[in-house]
Amino acid sequence: MTADTFDVVVIGMGPGGEAAATRLSRAGLMVLGVEGRLVGGECPYYACVPTKMMIRAANTLAEAGRVGALAGSAAVRPDWGHVAARIRAEATDNWDDAVAVARFEKAGGRFVRGWARLSAPGEVTVDTTTGSRVFQATQGIVLNPGTQPAVPPIPGLADTPYWTNREAVAVTEVPSSLIVLGGRYIALECAQMFARLGTKVTLLQRSDRILPNEQPDLTDALTRYLRDEGIEVLTGVDIEKVERGAGGITVTARQSGRGQFSLRSSHLLVATGRRPNTAGLGLEEAGIKLDASGAIEVDETLQTTSPGVYAAGDVIGGEMFVYTAAYEGSLAAANAFTGANNARDYTALGWVIFTDPQVAGVGLDEVQARAAGLDAEAATLPLSHVPRCLAARDTRGFIKLIRDRSTDRLLGARILAPEGSELLMEVAVAIKHRVTVTELRSLFHPYLTLGEGVKLAAITFGKDVKKLSCCAV
Repeated sequence: MTADTFDVVVIGMGPGGEAAATRLSRAGLMVLGVEGRLVGGECPYYACVPTKMMIRAANTLAEAGRVGALAGSAAVRPDWGHVAARIRAEATDNWDDAVAVARFEKAGGRFVRGWARLSAPGEVTVDTTTGSRVFQATQGIVLNPGTQPAVPPIPGLADTPYWTNREAVAVTEVPSSLIVLGGRYIALECAQMFARLGTKVTLLQRSDRILPNEQPDLTDALTRYLRDEGIEVLTGVDIEKVERGAGGITVTARQSGRGQFSLRSSHLLVATGRRPNTAGLGLEEAGIKLDASGAIEVDETLQTTSPGVYAAGDVIGGEMFVYTAAYEGSLAAANAFTGANNARDYTALGWVIFTDPQVAGVGLDEVQARAAGLDAEAATLPLSHVPRCLAARDTRGFIKLIRDRSTDRLLGARILAPEGSELLMEVAVAIKHRVTVTELRSLFHPYLTLGEGVKLAAITFGKDVKKLSCCAV
């Protein structure tokens, strides 16, 4: 091969692209990885890692506020400068991806920094700081360009300084007040986090509920908990304009039953979703179709509508998580270049929203299961019946299991609980391996663990937990 010819070219080295490129390099293929931003993608620099560090700091402050109820009193003085320094040092490496690049090259790959586009069949042109270069991919191409914050076309917003998740994790001072546009993962996590750090937070959601894809029992409870902490949660809101003035940022909106109103804050966070990074990639010329949302269309093996070109990660839409992107990257690599023909499978995919209490889910909820033609039944256990939560004096939330009544198989779970994410994998394994509810509740669950709540929820299908002994018999 020449210096500019490779077996595979991977465009975009987020978790999906890095997984594909690394797997293929270790398999002995000549792989070129191209990235214009940071190797590793959004998660380690602007999303998962730094936000969870910030959330943990905010939650620690909130927990300190409960000390009086548990063990006496304690005085806590937050120091945001300390948290900001930790993020730069421990999470983002000060937004330097040298370690990630070295990791890929050690696996046998070659890396080029630049912006890539499909310029001809099997050909990729990369624009670098020193000019354009053309590379040949003799066996195939993997697309993993990722997504970016979707910013709605609100009048005045383009002329107003606003945050997305990228600016939010780079703050060096906590704002005095914050308006958050959105009502899903990023919006909810950031709203509660800043509120716990002392910011006056107002959250504006267009839908009539936060997390509109989830069921009202969950969303209503979480809304109540957020409002209990002083967060103003307004739903069914249409944003009409945004203005920047001497007194801060003013958002003018309209809400059913209330009419037009205005809110002012020192800062504005736009968390209204993500949009695929497909512009400038030469996809149309290559015969690669996009769906209505702008995501790259792929089949169940992750092949695009152009033979020999596969795609993975957030750019294909669907579930946008770092672990699904890595899974898809590995799957695309196996299907395209090792002779496999495996379909993607998200049956036991767990997900978490890191509010407090956390929102966690896996599998189908009861409405989804019934829509699929299953004889679905749900059992909900309030955390006030879980001994661990009673001991901690924190009974916010519930554990809900969904089963197929005709087979007793577990179909899914929805959990609203402090550290509720730690319960997901037991349920995911049960779903994956077709474990029945009867089998699940027969397993040993140590007393006074949060995991015992899964057993209690399983028992709830047939018994009143109020009448059980301390060890759930």
